[in-house]
Amino acid sequence: MSDLVTFGETMLRLSPPGQERIERATELAFRAAGAESNVAVNAGRLGLDTAWLSKLPDSALGRKVTASVESEGAEADVVWSDEGRQGTYYIEQASTPRTTNVIYDRADAAVTTATPAELPTDRIETADAFYTSGITPALSETLVETTGDLLSLARDAGTTTVFDVNYRSKLWTPEEARPVLESLFPDIDVLVTAVRDARNVLGLEGDAERVARDLAEEWGFETVVVTRGAKGALAWHAGDVVEQPAFEADTHDAVGTGDAFVGGFLARRLQGDGVPAALEYAAAVAALKRTIPGDTALVTPAEVEGVLNRSDDGIAR
Repeated sequence: MSDLVTFGETMLRLSPPGQERIERATELAFRAAGAESNVAVNAGRLGLDTAWLSKLPDSALGRKVTASVESEGAEADVVWSDEGRQGTYYIEQASTPRTTNVIYDRADAAVTTATPAELPTDRIETADAFYTSGITPALSETLVETTGDLLSLARDAGTTTVFDVNYRSKLWTPEEARPVLESLFPDIDVLVTAVRDARNVLGLEGDAERVARDLAEEWGFETVVVTRGAKGALAWHAGDVVEQPAFEADTHDAVGTGDAFVGGFLARRLQGDGVPAALEYAAAVAALKRTIPGDTALVTPAEVEGVLNRSDDGIAR
């Protein structure tokens, strides 16, 4: 039995070194990357027994994905398909005034046809928690239904359900996303959202605390976590609000920071910590991720504790 099971697409990430332009690049780093596998890997490295579920093409590229996920800290339990392709994305890192650019090449990926009937759903039913994100239902009509069915199945089995809104404007519009997301909310125990997504996609107003309270009151979530970028995060739980500032970090690669935060939060919650301690731990994991290339937080519990225990002079004691 796994502590945490996740479901979603994992792509292959191709990126030129440093801040080189893609059009001039002569080499590309080649890594696996996907919100749900990122969370499984991150939480797995921090003490949980984790598994990532998906559907992949039976090809060298599909096997590259599973090998990468498993080498970094999570079990990959996938359905192999003779149809559909392996999704990829290209990322061009940049500093101000340029902006980092992501180019998706994921149409007709094998995962877009995944259904509960072909997935190992018994793993979800016996897990402590099940996680997926708003990226998954954005990929196809089939995955809208599959996401809803998996959340409902988990809830019925007594598995804690965790969902990150994780809105991607290159996948769908706010008008397309909102009704789908809200249709999933009744089966979600723990909701994570960026404050900007709560405003722009869910139509909420006010600061992070008001957003968290409004979401909890309207949908009955057990916990709502609202991230605020450089301002840190805030959580509503059982009527109490907890704020957590961000830890300072020199940013090398910001992609995957949100997944690192969620992985850290779930690692501590599922190991018995309260929301305040889990939120602080999550912020530390997110800060460490910003210093690491790639999508996953390849960190150890000792490194996280080092951030938490660092004194004002920057020395871990």
